[in-house]
Amino acid sequence: MLDMDAGSRYLGEVAFGLNYGIKRFTKNILFDEKIGGTMHMALGASFPETGGKNLSGLHWDIVCDLHEGRVYADGELCYEQGKFVI
Repeated sequence: MLDMDAGSRYLGEVAFGLNYGIKRFTKNILFDEKIGGTMHMALGASFPETGGKNLSGLHWDIVCDLHEGRVYADGELCYEQGKFVI
């Protein structure tokens, strides 16, 4: 899939799930990518409506549970155990 076209190996989207009302994975990516305490990224096409420029026939969403993870931005902790700390 990553060899589909020139844009398929580029990051098209990154977002944090903020809906803490969803308590379990449903196997429906449109819900699962919004679960509070997760983040997701998509390889391939970005959405032009959000300013994205990457073109591809691929938009592959990948969800990661971050309830036990950390995210740093510019060397500063900004997200820990599923919640923003800044």
